[in-house]
Amino acid sequence: MTDLFEKVTLRQLQIFLAAVEHRSFWRAAAQLELTPPAVSMQMSRLSEALGSPLFDKEGRTIQLTPTAIALIPYAERMTDALREAQGVISALQGKLNGLVRVAMVTTSRNFGPHLLQEFRRRHPEIHIETTIANRNGVIQRLEDHHIDVALMGRPPQRIEVEATPFAKHPYVLISHPGNPLAKRKLISRRELAGQTFFVREEGSGTRMLHENYFLSEKLPLPSGTVMDSNENIKQAVMADMGLAFISAHTVALERQAGKLVVLAAEGMPAMREWFVLHLKGRRLSPAAQIFKAFVCEEGPSFMKQFFGEEPARRLPGSQSAGRSTSRHS
Repeated sequence: MTDLFEKVTLRQLQIFLAAVEHRSFWRAAAQLELTPPAVSMQMSRLSEALGSPLFDKEGRTIQLTPTAIALIPYAERMTDALREAQGVISALQGKLNGLVRVAMVTTSRNFGPHLLQEFRRRHPEIHIETTIANRNGVIQRLEDHHIDVALMGRPPQRIEVEATPFAKHPYVLISHPGNPLAKRKLISRRELAGQTFFVREEGSGTRMLHENYFLSEKLPLPSGTVMDSNENIKQAVMADMGLAFISAHTVALERQAGKLVVLAAEGMPAMREWFVLHLKGRRLSPAAQIFKAFVCEEGPSFMKQFFGEEPARRLPGSQSAGRSTSRHS
């Protein structure tokens, strides 16, 4: 393998990663605008250069060999380095990369699109590509390098990120206006442990807050029905079927319309923060840097204007979260 640098090309690594992604030479060829025989030939040459087969064919699909699995992170590193080098060179030549890929968690969709639209108004030369997904979906897109920047509540733990808080994020306990608890001035945790709740899926920030609210005081978790979206939870609570912990920013309109109320629960609201974040060590394009700076500098005033003052008064024992500028596993 002394002449490996002469035999292996970056183009082969690009083709290799496309074949890994699609598990098909035919689909990889379609993505890269090549012919399937050309993809097969390049992969054969790469296998020969490495001295080990990369794929096993099973009908019209391919399976990865241990060699291929071992090669993936190195191929990704080399192709990412080339893309970053291209970005740096373009920036030096005064060519601003005008695309920013942004993902936001579903909890932020009440204000996120409005924040992005304000950015577009101020920076019409920059194009924003937006994705809205659940927490795990946003983290996966970060991990796969499919986005540049994310807007979310609690930074992920399984990957290293640079996270900057830009606004307060209160969580509240909601009920139907006709629920007897709505008339109470203060509801204890112990009493709430006997109520019926609607909760998000395991791993979500809302679910973790719900569980910590009771377990931190050594109380049993109340019965809960899992729902896959905040919208479904709001509809169930508006039907007076139970209670739910939820981001105050997702129920602003329903509260104004009198469809939901915030309960005066012990230890609530729980104060968290909104973060703008990206992979640690990843060089942001000039456009992505402009977007991040905008969120950090203009986010606080935008959120205050959009939602008004803090949506619920603090009660004794209210939870809060400290500020942080970086999070990692």
